[in-house]
Amino acid sequence: MKDVAKSQTSVNAEGAATADPSLAATSPLAALLAGHLLSQDEIIILLLKPSLWLIVLASLPFAALVAIIAIATILYQEHMHLVIPTQTAVFLIVLRLMWATLQWMGRYYILTDRRILRVSGVWRVEIFACPLRRVARTRVLQGVPDRLIGVGHIEIIPQDEQLPIAVWQCISKPRRVHEQVVDAIRRAKHSNRMTGE
Repeated sequence: MKDVAKSQTSVNAEGAATADPSLAATSPLAALLAGHLLSQDEIIILLLKPSLWLIVLASLPFAALVAIIAIATILYQEHMHLVIPTQTAVFLIVLRLMWATLQWMGRYYILTDRRILRVSGVWRVEIFACPLRRVARTRVLQGVPDRLIGVGHIEIIPQDEQLPIAVWQCISKPRRVHEQVVDAIRRAKHSNRMTGE
């Protein structure tokens, strides 16, 4: 499965990468972010959604547990008809997939020339935002199953230990995205040193 909203960038007059304006127009949340969360002169370098594999991976443990319970019920309750546990299991798994889909729809990963952000939530939006010059380090987390489907996770560790560690989960081509994140952090820190802040 591929990202539904991949990084769509164009180059402005100064040669900096900015998000394609059409991307903001396709998503109410993206438009809201551009208008309220980001400052007027903040340049969006990346605006990503997780891979659709996130829906499957988030639902898999629950689906496996429900399937095991349904099979055990069928085996130990011989008088019970197969239809009831099967239908119940399917219903619960579909509900879990629907919830995971809602979580996927509400999740965005944003890299600007100043900050790295993660927006997530279904009923209540949660925002992680860390200035690039305050990022201690980042790293790519990629297990064997992740490699098989071509996804990975980017961990963001702030310098301030009181701030939580954030993760961009289930990113397609994680190493390429990580290179862009590292480059943006390097440029922000270099600019910070040049201005003496």
